[in-house]
Amino acid sequence: MSERRIAGADRVDGEVTVPGDKSISHRALILGALIRGRSYVGNVSPAADVAATARVLQDCGGSVRPFGDGRVSLDGAGAGVSLRSPARPLDCANSGTTMRLMAGVLAAHEAVATLTGDASLQRRPMERVAVPLRAMGAQLRTDDGHAPLLVQGTATPQGLEHHLEVASAQVKSAILLAGLSAQGTTVVHEPVPTRDHTERLLRACGADLSADGESITLRPARLDPFGLRVPGDISCAAFFMALAAARIGSTVRCPGVGLNPGRTGILEVLEEMGARVEVEEGPPAAEVEPQGTVIVTAAPLHGVTVEPAMVPRCIDELPAIAVVATQAEGRTQFRGAGELRHKETDRIAALVAGLRSLGVAAEETADGLVIDGPAQLRPARLDAAGDHRLAMAWAIAAALTDPSAGDCVIVGADTVAVSYPGFFDDLGALTTESR
Repeated sequence: MSERRIAGADRVDGEVTVPGDKSISHRALILGALIRGRSYVGNVSPAADVAATARVLQDCGGSVRPFGDGRVSLDGAGAGVSLRSPARPLDCANSGTTMRLMAGVLAAHEAVATLTGDASLQRRPMERVAVPLRAMGAQLRTDDGHAPLLVQGTATPQGLEHHLEVASAQVKSAILLAGLSAQGTTVVHEPVPTRDHTERLLRACGADLSADGESITLRPARLDPFGLRVPGDISCAAFFMALAAARIGSTVRCPGVGLNPGRTGILEVLEEMGARVEVEEGPPAAEVEPQGTVIVTAAPLHGVTVEPAMVPRCIDELPAIAVVATQAEGRTQFRGAGELRHKETDRIAALVAGLRSLGVAAEETADGLVIDGPAQLRPARLDAAGDHRLAMAWAIAAALTDPSAGDCVIVGADTVAVSYPGFFDDLGALTTESR
């Protein structure tokens, strides 16, 4: 298990161009491999999770051809007929997005496949995606609600109307992907809106899809191939934005970042805490996704309450916000964030344990955590617990310690490759001390 030593930063200043958005990259690869004709995707995320999706598609006979510099061409034969049964179990590695979305895709193919992954992925809940796909006519079997996930698809999936019990863009997307070749209309109702990358890309391909903020309706239609340059990943940029917000005298500029409204909760929370957030909107990526430049500058911070309705819009960024909260005056509380307990690790428990070791007053609640600040962070040994978001959160926390106090040690730091292989290089470019 890798370890990395990080000292407090003498400065946090500069510009960083983050890699392509991971969530959009997954969806673009999958749709490109399904839609009849040739599609092109540029600036595909280099994340290990996205590589898992590409590999799984290829193992099912999908035509996914990388040709350098994040560019990929894809050829499909049409939804429901592009893929076949793989010769071996499909290794989704650490990627829940790969497993859930591909379960939806394979449920609507006449194929049999076993989706598996690493120990962390096999602890994550999969019945929530299996239940609606069974209702569409596929057969799915889980291991006590978890992976391995056996999928026996159907050539004649049925449209359905499904109410999500837990807000989940992954489960929503799995249902919509299965619905592409379904007989009849597919409707998904959400308890609160989640990121709509799947819906945007489907519309760009000609899908008959409508949404009203509470439900998404998909009707059968022919889809056309597409071209897309993926915008930068705001979930990657969030850690540098958080670091800039928390360190007085700091400014970080992130150009070309995706600004999907379902993902910009981090900007609103930082601004509510008192940080200066500027957004310079640019042209949308192939008229599919909004994008632009985000500039975050530090200012005196105060605690806030992150309410349940906000959580889906910044679920992946909550570890970064938690680190910012250590430098805010007063109490910051996260409510309705119980989904954090079902990520690569129990992020609530892991965050509280790590923050306490840094000298922060932090407490768990049933569905979130409470942090009292400000705190003078002290060097500590911090466990990423196999979670890429935690590894990055601990890195920015380490950068907020006193440069003369010694180094923090991050155990399992190499897990950042799951979403952002170049994270530590980019952190080093923004700070004078990172090794």
